[in-house]
Amino acid sequence: MLKSLVNAFKNKDIRKKLLFTLMMLVVVRVGSLLPIPGVDTEYFSSLLSGINNGDLSYLSAFTGGSFEKMSLFALSITPYITSSIIMQLLTIAIPKLEEMQKEGEDGRKKIASITRYVTVGLALIESVAMSVGFGRQGLIKGYQSMSTIHYIACIVVVVATLTAGSAVLMWIGERITENGVGNGISIVLLINIISGMPNDFVTLFNTFVANKSIARGATVGLIIVAIVVVVVTLVIILQDGERKIPVQYSQKVAGRRMVGGQATSIPLKVNTAGVMPIIFASSIMQFPVIIVQLFSNNSYEWTRYLSQSYWCRVEMPQYSLGLVLYIILVVVFAYFYTSITFNPMQVADNLKKAGGVVPGITPGKSTSEYLNKILNYIVFIGAVGLMIVALIPILCSGLFNASVSFGGTSIIIIVGVVLETMKQVESKMVNINYRGFLSE
Repeated sequence: MLKSLVNAFKNKDIRKKLLFTLMMLVVVRVGSLLPIPGVDTEYFSSLLSGINNGDLSYLSAFTGGSFEKMSLFALSITPYITSSIIMQLLTIAIPKLEEMQKEGEDGRKKIASITRYVTVGLALIESVAMSVGFGRQGLIKGYQSMSTIHYIACIVVVVATLTAGSAVLMWIGERITENGVGNGISIVLLINIISGMPNDFVTLFNTFVANKSIARGATVGLIIVAIVVVVVTLVIILQDGERKIPVQYSQKVAGRRMVGGQATSIPLKVNTAGVMPIIFASSIMQFPVIIVQLFSNNSYEWTRYLSQSYWCRVEMPQYSLGLVLYIILVVVFAYFYTSITFNPMQVADNLKKAGGVVPGITPGKSTSEYLNKILNYIVFIGAVGLMIVALIPILCSGLFNASVSFGGTSIIIIVGVVLETMKQVESKMVNINYRGFLSE
């Protein structure tokens, strides 16, 4: 990987793209430190200090700590991610959007434009809810002595700033995709997650290594490194794992010669749904917990079953029942999201029209049933792999009280984005070398 990166920097075009990407990421991190006018930047830090770490760890990781500091990019790109998910669901439910998707590049541009508007709308709703909900609780500085008009003006400023910050991040992500390397939105999310990891490693060091004997500290350090290596290895296997379905195309007469007859394959990824099942399951289970803890001073027994902070604790084993629900939700969402992104019937119809056939399987309905059967097997394997990756940090947190902001979800995102970006860089280098060969 390092060799490929060094070779990439030697090429002028790729070097320009990489430097542009780095410059945009610097802007992202600088924006994460800029405070919002009229806002108490320590308000959320003090408020969230009383909330269990596990309940808001993913939110803190996705925003790169901007949410706790209430900075310009406090909303991060979560409105865009939510908007993209909503548009994917609506594409199935609304025939007109489905037609747009089938129109090719023009249709995708129209859907992308609608996604942007939905993103701004969601950011506006979230910023209004946060400003109004927490404004008179301490978010707005000096709200006690403010007039109503002054208070409303402060709310408007906060809402405009948060919404603009989310829109700027979306714009930066799209510029990286267009002029840089990799998927811009994913890379912005990646840099936010990575920015919080040094503090997490410091926390682990202070908890398990510092003030311990050399032998014990070294042993614990090696165990932590081994766990990280195992999780990363599992994620790489999940990301690259695929089942290839062989396809044979029949020969056709075109003029005076025979064309076609080549053999190819349909790659079915083991982890078709990516990290989305974990995000969906975590969001559904932690949303009621966060709402209760933010708006109520009372502690409710039922929230502990939904909180990851109480799972796998030896002294409180009854709360681990929530882990069973979490596992069920991950499996359900893995199948649900796969059904959205991959349609066996459509693939079978396209194969039939193109003259392709799976050896031993009748074209049409039988091919669709065969693909669906294979897909059900590999989706289950992918869901099990996701659960293992997600459960390792939860087990470590519950058994050893090793609370960190990054978990299985963050590691999957990091590894997936890095692998995808490196593949894109390598493909650009191959294209450049290929053009050079032809030009000689």
